Amino acid sequence: MSPGKTGKTGIDIRELVESKCPYLPPKIVDEIAEKTAAKNLTMDEISKIVELACTEYINNLIDPGEPVGTVTAQSIGEPGTQMTLRTFHYAGVREFNVTLGLPRLIELVDARKIPSTPITYIYLDEEHRHDPEKAKEVARRIEFTRVENVVASVYITTGSIILELDPDIMSDKGVTLDQVKSVLKKYGEVEVVREDPPVLSINTGIVDLMKLSKLRDRILKAKIKGVKGIKRVIIQKKGDEYMLLAEGVNLKAILKIRGVDPYRTVSNDIHEIERVLGIEAARTMLIREMMNVLMEQGLDVDIRHVMLVADIMTRNGSVRQIGRHGVTGEKESVLARAAFEVTVKHLLDAAARGEVDELAGVAENIIVGQPIHVGTGKVNLYMKPYVIPKRGG
Repeated sequence: MSPGKTGKTGIDIRELVESKCPYLPPKIVDEIAEKTAAKNLTMDEISKIVELACTEYINNLIDPGEPVGTVTAQSIGEPGTQMTLRTFHYAGVREFNVTLGLPRLIELVDARKIPSTPITYIYLDEEHRHDPEKAKEVARRIEFTRVENVVASVYITTGSIILELDPDIMSDKGVTLDQVKSVLKKYGEVEVVREDPPVLSINTGIVDLMKLSKLRDRILKAKIKGVKGIKRVIIQKKGDEYMLLAEGVNLKAILKIRGVDPYRTVSNDIHEIERVLGIEAARTMLIREMMNVLMEQGLDVDIRHVMLVADIMTRNGSVRQIGRHGVTGEKESVLARAAFEVTVKHLLDAAARGEVDELAGVAENIIVGQPIHVGTGKVNLYMKPYVIPKRGG
C-alpha cells in the first residue's frame, strides 16, 4: 500500500490535502499523509484533520510588513533576562560539566571558535547500541589514552626509566601490556621487570639526568590509543539504547571509528560541524542548541525566531557572530553600523571612503526621523485630486 493512502478507503491523502489547501508546503502535506495513513481513519476524520491543518497554517503566517527581526530580538532577548547562570554536572564524573543557560546562548550568538565545555554526543550503530559491553568497547577505542594515564609511579636510574603500571586503570581503559611496550620501544630497549603488578624498564643509554628527565616527560605524554582531543568518555542509556558522551571534540576522527553511527553523532562545536558536515548542518545545530538552552530553562520561544537568527548567522556560507565583527559590522548602512558600536570610527571611515547610505533599514530611518519600512510604513498612499463640480451649474 502506498504511504499516502488509507487502508480502509484507499483515498490518496496527498491529493485530498492539495485540493483543499493547495498553498500548504510539500513537507507539511507529506507529514499529514504519513501520519493519517497509519491511523486507518474515516473520510470525515481525514477531512477534519486537513481543515485544522489549513487553519493552523493560515493563522501562523506572517503578515506583510511584519517586523520579524524586531519581534525575534524581543522574543529571545526578553526570556534571556530570566535565564540562570549555571552549568550542569554529570553525576559520577569528576569535572565533567556542560555550560547551559545564558552563558551558552551568548556563546552561540557570538559564534565562539571554541565552546567553553566542548562535548561530542556519540550515537552507536545497530551492532553496538543495545549492549553495554559493546558500547564500552567503542568508548575505549575513542578515549584518548596516554602513558601517564596508566602509570602509577615513575623512577629514574642511571641510563634507565622504570614505569610501574596500574593494572586496575589498564583494565578500565582496555590497555594491554603489549600495547604499552610497543609505544615505549622507540625510546629504548623495553624489559618487563615484573608481571603483576606490571613494571617496565626502558634502557635508554642516556646518563645525563637532565636529558633523562626530559625523556621521561616525553614518554609520559606518548599516545597509547584513542582519538586526539577526547579526554573522557562516559556511557549513558537513552531510551532503549546506549550512547556515549565524550568530553572534547574531534568529529572527523570519531566518525571513522568502528561502531559509531555517523548519521546521528554531533558535537556542540558549531565551527567544527561547519568544517566537517557543512553549513546546512551548522545551521541545524545552531537551531537545535539554542532551542535546547531555552527549553531547558522552561522558556517557550517559537522555533521560527531561532531559525531567523540561525539563517542570518549562516546566510553567506560561514558561521558569523551577531556583533560588530560579524552580522552587525557587515551591514551596508553606515548609520546602522554606527548606531551599534564605535560610532565615531564608523562615521569617519565611511566619510573617508565616500559611502552613501540608502536609508533602507530600520535603525537608520529611526536615526533620521523617517517612517521605517515595516508595518504601515511599508505602504505608500497616493491620492488623485479632482475638481468637485458646483451644484446648479
